Amino acid sequence: MKAEERWQARFRAARMTLPIWARLAPAKAVYRCNSSGTWEIHAWDRSIGSTRQVTKRPRGTSHAAIDPTGQWIWWFADTYGDEFGIWMRQPFGGGPEAPAHPDLAPGHPTGLALSATGIAAVGRSSRHGFQVLLVRGCGEKPAVIYESREFAQVAGMSLDGTLIAVSHSEHGDSRHPALRVLRPDGRVAADLHDGPGKGFSGVRFAPSINDRRILALHERRGRREPLVWDPLTGEQREIWLRVPGEITADWYHDGRALLIGHNNRARTELFRYDLGGGGLTPIKTLHGVIHDAMPRPDGVVEYSWSSAAHPPVIRSSGGHVVMNQSGPSAPPSVPLEDVFVEGPGGRVHALVSRPETGNPPYPTVFLLHGGPAAQDDDSFLPNVAAWVDAGFTVVRVNYRGSTGYGSAWRDALRGEVGHIELADVSAVRDWAVEQGGADPERLVLAGSSWGGYLTLLALGTQPKAWTAGIAAVPIADHAATYRDETEGLRAYHRALFGGSPQEVPDRYASSSPISYLDAVQAPLLVLAGENDPRSPIGQIEKYLERLSERRHDFEVYRYNAGHGTLVIEERIKQMTTQLDFARKHTGPDRRSGTR
Repeated sequence: MKAEERWQARFRAARMTLPIWARLAPAKAVYRCNSSGTWEIHAWDRSIGSTRQVTKRPRGTSHAAIDPTGQWIWWFADTYGDEFGIWMRQPFGGGPEAPAHPDLAPGHPTGLALSATGIAAVGRSSRHGFQVLLVRGCGEKPAVIYESREFAQVAGMSLDGTLIAVSHSEHGDSRHPALRVLRPDGRVAADLHDGPGKGFSGVRFAPSINDRRILALHERRGRREPLVWDPLTGEQREIWLRVPGEITADWYHDGRALLIGHNNRARTELFRYDLGGGGLTPIKTLHGVIHDAMPRPDGVVEYSWSSAAHPPVIRSSGGHVVMNQSGPSAPPSVPLEDVFVEGPGGRVHALVSRPETGNPPYPTVFLLHGGPAAQDDDSFLPNVAAWVDAGFTVVRVNYRGSTGYGSAWRDALRGEVGHIELADVSAVRDWAVEQGGADPERLVLAGSSWGGYLTLLALGTQPKAWTAGIAAVPIADHAATYRDETEGLRAYHRALFGGSPQEVPDRYASSSPISYLDAVQAPLLVLAGENDPRSPIGQIEKYLERLSERRHDFEVYRYNAGHGTLVIEERIKQMTTQLDFARKHTGPDRRSGTR
């Protein structure tokens, strides 16, 4: 198989997410899959072994849920990826689809929770702020039980529908939300707030109809760790584990144990934690990344796994493959190398994937992740493998702001947003050149979303460091983005910068690529979604207009979707465009000493 056929086959290979089963009907499950050529929602009836595609939308479907009884599948319907729309639902076995409630107004989704009694808690945002609505049935109008100008989202609901958990930032910091538990009439049952810089996340109520405990993640010791909280009695139990890295958790079906996910150095492993005796038992899994995991009622854990070299698979703790879509599997890729480089804020963890043929120094692409509160890890990624097949070394940097390394590392973006991350990237760049694996004349900087933003910022603030730049759905101007983005992202901007553009204009300007546009030297490729609510296309167009006035060398690829695409062939087109652009600007004539 030729290199181009191989990397395209990875994109086209059928992939699926972990099937999420109904809490009270474990034979019924939903998952997302790309087997139709677009990421859509599918249903799986395990009792008879049948599957069916639930949604069929031109631009795909991102969000779905199944109610605890297994009767209904919900999904969010937006317009061409703009993330503004309504919740739809359909009977699990098929039938007519309809709006979840005729009186639910469109909005941006901010959480959904479904009970076993038919009650739903729906979060939505608009330019008026944030609301949580209680939906009982088509015979009753949805009731607003919470609203705020500050960010809020539905975090969970007890199976009996009597308690609704809401993550909120009434204190003004959406990066570290507090937790409030409401009753169906909107009365406050309990509050949990640990103060500045310490938030709560990952909320799930216990899986029993009579158990109203909440499993959340707190940050009281400098990282996310599990907390079991009874909001009616106030009792709290912190789960402290003597392991490095960060922790996630979920309930076992009987509520007597927790499934622990341990994230350390970009890999994950699983444990069972017994709430009665406190025992911690390892669950045997392959070396790599657990993307999602869920215990079955019989205690067997099912999980989605991959590594940089091996495509994703749905496995069980019993060792067998649970389910995979039919068709050719994705060709494998190369394993990655871990690198730790001393940076200005501490040791920076970078992941390196190298071509298996040819001789160094290779052309090198630095792929910067989005977020910024996200993480590059040992996952199988078709785009990374495509760069390697094209003869590029790929370097990914978990710069300050990334998750997985504790609260202090994630929250380090204070004062000089963007410049802090790039200081870490620069340290890794210097290492890559000094150790001889990267040709300094053929260095491409690329990224999507926040990574695209950092790419634009670096081209203006480090103009001689990069041969070319590729920025997908980037922020070019923070203040202009703030005017047009969703309310949830506005709240995030205020938390990150310490206020709005009107309150701290200098901070927004200092961190905006458009402020450094006149210094840009490297050729640039920009990919932009026509309907993107996160990196609005207007502020990108303004940046490109100014580049055009300078007669700067740039290319633009526009597509009719939002913040990325769920259509596989469109992803292949975008990958082809990026590879062609990079080859053009890192060809043999750009080698050291040949210019």
